[in-house]
Amino acid sequence: MKYVPRRLRSDIVSALAEQSAVGLLGPRQVGKTTLAHRIAAGRDAVYLDLENPEDLALLSEPRPLLAGYAGKLVILDEVQRLPGLFQTLRGLIDQYRRAGLGAGRFLLLGSSSPDLLRQSAESLAGRIAYRELGPLDLGETGQGQVDRLWLRGGFPSAWLAGSDAASFVWRRVLIRTYLERDIPVFDSRLPAETLRRLWTMLAHNQGAPLNATQLASSLAVHVRTLNRYIDLLVDLLLVRRLPPWSGNVGKRLVRSPRLYLRDSGIVHALLGLRRLEDVLAHPVAGGSWEGFAIENLLAAAPDWVQPFFYRTQGGAEVDLVLDFDPGRRWAVEIKRSASRPAPSRGFHTACADIEAQRRIVVYGGTRAFPQPNGVETLPLDGLMEQLRAKGR
Repeated sequence: MKYVPRRLRSDIVSALAEQSAVGLLGPRQVGKTTLAHRIAAGRDAVYLDLENPEDLALLSEPRPLLAGYAGKLVILDEVQRLPGLFQTLRGLIDQYRRAGLGAGRFLLLGSSSPDLLRQSAESLAGRIAYRELGPLDLGETGQGQVDRLWLRGGFPSAWLAGSDAASFVWRRVLIRTYLERDIPVFDSRLPAETLRRLWTMLAHNQGAPLNATQLASSLAVHVRTLNRYIDLLVDLLLVRRLPPWSGNVGKRLVRSPRLYLRDSGIVHALLGLRRLEDVLAHPVAGGSWEGFAIENLLAAAPDWVQPFFYRTQGGAEVDLVLDFDPGRRWAVEIKRSASRPAPSRGFHTACADIEAQRRIVVYGGTRAFPQPNGVETLPLDGLMEQLRAKGR
C-alpha cells in the first residue's frame, strides 16, 4: 500500500535522540506501527508485537530478553497489553544511562488509557516523552484533497482505499473491531451494542454541548455509566471533549463541553454516508465539517496552545478559541461555504468578550481576504500553516 509520509516522524526522531524512551500513542490503525518501522529503517532495531502470542510469550521473563538487546532500538507494539513491563523498563533504562547508552533505547506504541499513562508516568518519570499520532491531516494529504479527506477521514487505509465504497467498508469494519475486540480490553463491562448506539448518537450530534442526562436517558443507563463510556472514548483518542472558555466576562456562559468524534470518516460511516453528496445532504454536514476543521487546526498547532469554545446563553459564540498564553488568543469561526462567508453578529460580540487578538473565519475556499471589523478570512490549510509556524 502507498505510504503517506507523516510529519510527526522528525519529532519522534528528535525525541529519541534526547530521551531513553518515547511513547507513541494513537488509535488503532492510525499508522503507529508503519511509522515505527520507517523510523527503525537503517537502525539496529528489534520489533516485538504484544498482540502476537509468540512475542508475548518471549516477554514472560522480560528483563533477560530486553537486556540482550542492549544497544538496539527496541520497539514494543501494543504495550498497554503488558503494563507491568514498565518497572522492568525503568531498571534497564537506568542501567543503560550508567553505561552511557541513555538515549533512544525504547519506542513504545500503544493506545492511550488512564492505566497506561498512570503506570508509565509513575515508573518512567523523567525517562519517557509522549507523542500523539492522529489520523492524516490536510498538511499531509494536500489542500487539493480536502473533500476526499473530509469524506473518508484520515485513517491511512480509509484514505488510500481504491474507492469511496471500499473506504466506507473498511471504516465499518474498524468500528466493529473497536466495539467487539479493542474496547473490551480496556473495560469488559461495556456492552458493544450500547456503545455503538452512543457512538452513533455522538455522530448525529457532532459538536453539540454534552447533555449527559439526556444521553443517559436515551441509552437507559445511569449518568455515571454514560460518563465512564465517554471517558473511555476520549482516552482512546476517538472523541474530543472541547472545554468551554471560562474567563470572567460577566455573562452567563455555556459550561458543558462540546463532544466531537475526532475522525470525520468515522462520523460518516456510523451514519451510513457513503459519498460526498450524501454528507452534503445530511443535517450533520455543518457539524462534521466543524469537527474536521478543528482536528486539522489542532494537529497543526503547537502542543502548548490550549483549545476552547465560547458561547453565552445569549448566543454570542466562537467555534474555536486558541489560547497561546494569558492575554493572547485567536477566535476562529468555521464555515463550510466556499464563497465569501460572513461571520455572525454573535461572533463579533464573543470576540469582544474574550478580547481576541485575531478574528478569523476559516472556510472551504482557497483564497485569503480581509473583511470588515478586522476579520481575516483564510482557507483551512492557510491557517494550519500559520499555526505550524508558531511551533517552529
